Amino acid sequence: MTTDVHGRDLRYFVAVAEELHFTRAAERLYVSQPALSKQVRALERLLGAQLFRRDRHGVALTVAGEALLPHARRMLAAWEGAAAAVEAAKAAQRSTLTVGMSTSPGRGGLLPAIRSRFTTAHPGATPRLRQVSWEDPTAGLAAGSADVAFVWLPLPDEERYAWTVLVEEPRLVALPDTHPLATRAEVAFAELADEPFLALPRSAGPLRDHWLALDARAGRPPRIGAEIAGVEETYEALVAGLGVCLVAEGNAPLITLSGVTTRPVRGIGPSRYALAWRREDEARPLVRAYADACRATVAGGTP
Repeated sequence: MTTDVHGRDLRYFVAVAEELHFTRAAERLYVSQPALSKQVRALERLLGAQLFRRDRHGVALTVAGEALLPHARRMLAAWEGAAAAVEAAKAAQRSTLTVGMSTSPGRGGLLPAIRSRFTTAHPGATPRLRQVSWEDPTAGLAAGSADVAFVWLPLPDEERYAWTVLVEEPRLVALPDTHPLATRAEVAFAELADEPFLALPRSAGPLRDHWLALDARAGRPPRIGAEIAGVEETYEALVAGLGVCLVAEGNAPLITLSGVTTRPVRGIGPSRYALAWRREDEARPLVRAYADACRATVAGGTP
């Protein structure tokens, strides 16, 4: 029988129970006193029990009313919590997710495919791309200006972040067309060890070391020909003969313009491109949804 009780019935009951006065309770609820009295009587009939004693001395709870009151309060609180959760979910669906990146993911339409999956699952959400200099290897995560970011691993302070690897690619060497090694089909890293290298800014931390291949140098420090913080700077430095640099296979088309070529390199490991986010944000619905869209796109191809 109690399955037909509505939240409104319980709100009316609780208001009268707390005020112990029908007129004050009606004012609190912004309803008329006759309408409130009628609704309380209907609840009493539904429950088959008198909830209030009404006499010339005032209003008091009955034993049944005392028994119902704590349950009614808990049910109303639970419903308010549920309604708040729904509103938060709706707000999350409508909100903007800032996606940081230092270079476009490219790689066969990876970014449009991820966006398509994400917006299909969350049509009210808007992913907003934010371009970041190579000076920040976290692409905005460390500063809080990005919610998720396309990054190269390793990251500085990596314990702060979680990630999903999107692609693992060989590292190639980029060099001027006029370089003696440019005619080779493949280059051993040992042949590059004494070459001047283009390096990321020192703020890139372990990522700078990765693109200098410090782990393959047997403790020998690299020669730095110039520091670079973007694709255009890299291309100009290569053409000017300031040094060579390692580049992920998927990024090679960005710099193999007139005067620059890339060649496979033996003796070094691959690069890893990932979507990353702050660990403290792992429970955010849109962060999880964007990561899921990335995983699904990589696993199943474009939608």
